[in-house]
Amino acid sequence: MIPQEEPAASGPARLISLDVFRGLTIAGMILVNNAGDWSHVYPALAHVEWDGWTPTDLVFPFFLFIVGVAMPFSFSKRLAKGESRGKLLKHVFARSLILIALGMLLSGIPNFDFSHRLILNVLQRIGLIYLMAGTIFLFTDVVSQAVVAVSCVVIYWILMLAVPVPGYGAGVLAPVGNMWWYVDKVLLQGWHQHLLVVGQYRLHHAEGILSLIPSISTVLLGSLTGHYLRSGRSGIEKAAGMLVFGNFGILIGSVMAIWFPINKLLWSSSYVVFTAGVALEVLGVCYWLVDVRGFKKWTQPFLVLGSNAITSFFLSTFVALILDIVFVSVSSPAGAAVRESLKSVIYNAVFAPLASSYNASMLYSIAYLLLWYGVMYMFYRKKIFIKI
Repeated sequence: MIPQEEPAASGPARLISLDVFRGLTIAGMILVNNAGDWSHVYPALAHVEWDGWTPTDLVFPFFLFIVGVAMPFSFSKRLAKGESRGKLLKHVFARSLILIALGMLLSGIPNFDFSHRLILNVLQRIGLIYLMAGTIFLFTDVVSQAVVAVSCVVIYWILMLAVPVPGYGAGVLAPVGNMWWYVDKVLLQGWHQHLLVVGQYRLHHAEGILSLIPSISTVLLGSLTGHYLRSGRSGIEKAAGMLVFGNFGILIGSVMAIWFPINKLLWSSSYVVFTAGVALEVLGVCYWLVDVRGFKKWTQPFLVLGSNAITSFFLSTFVALILDIVFVSVSSPAGAAVRESLKSVIYNAVFAPLASSYNASMLYSIAYLLLWYGVMYMFYRKKIFIKI
């Protein structure tokens, strides 16, 4: 799911902790996206309906943050080899188009009627954000990247809280009546199907067009972290710095949430700062354990998944879609023939009898994750790394 960068390295040593963090994130994505029974999901494995957060709400911003962290390593390495920024921009553009195309493929299944389907799904959004953030990164210095990251957060805050929405006024942060909702309503009206239900409201989709602005900040905050990791500081200093800045981000994001609540769907300014803080904490711990202390035995499962991040996401999502749309005839308890999806047949036959509804649903998620770990392990053993 994440644009595959060159292996992160600082000097002669490979930054294994970033690969581990990528794998942890991919594992979390597969786990939370593939419940056995969506009516029975533990709160920690589900998104918050509106304001607030769960561990599941950290997965997507972690993806974008990791994309940003990798940029200083991969781009600087290629620039040092003599590649021009123009050539790298073409590479960024090509990667973005491939991500968008893969996302459109997943969004279109099974009938590819895009007039009534979401076109800004996960991979499409990552492709667009990667294009914007990558362009900014290539043609600005570190200070400018920090300024742009802060500016995007501030601009989005002003748009959401100070600019009036026709018929609703300014500062509305309910599911309907805010600027995020209004932009989608205007731009998508007439061809975009309502897909998301929040309480009594039916919204256009999970993450809106306007929220692309603060999403750029998430990537650029990651790129600033990448610059920091490439500095000449000692490993202990880098780990401590990430933990300090991570705590600072969590604190500032929590304070910002008093006025602009943490909200994944809105990708609120407080959400950007808060999730970047949590990402710094996780990466800081991984960096200290793996790259500083050398505790690497536990990392293999995450290196396996992270080494083929796009492949892991795409194939696991593709197969999950197939399991949902392919129906087979089975016998009901009354003896009548009924049609059920392959997923339902597998879940009811294997997992539902094993435990309570919530635990059976979670067991399915874990089994699906282990299945894709097994597939990616075979890729890893054969040194098959599919990159964009």
